[in-house]
Amino acid sequence: MSEAERGGGRMRIRLSPERRVETLNSLQSFWREEFDEEMSEFRAERVLDFILRSVGPPLYNQAVADTRGFILRKLEDLDGELYEPQE
Repeated sequence: MSEAERGGGRMRIRLSPERRVETLNSLQSFWREEFDEEMSEFRAERVLDFILRSVGPPLYNQAVADTRGFILRKLEDLDGELYEPQE
């Protein structure tokens, strides 16, 4: 997809406010359990923003590609699944 098709500029993955809070809480909980340290909200926000910028796009693109492949396989098998013989 070209930049023009995306509305210009770089695509950004955005989380709803509720999802962002849940994700920040999970990140802080993970940090506490794995490293036995507290992670401030400020640091958690910086880490989450970094992950969304650096890891988010490839993961998102892979999910889109996987979904496209799944749908195409289902469409290719549509005749086999739904075809009704004509007399």
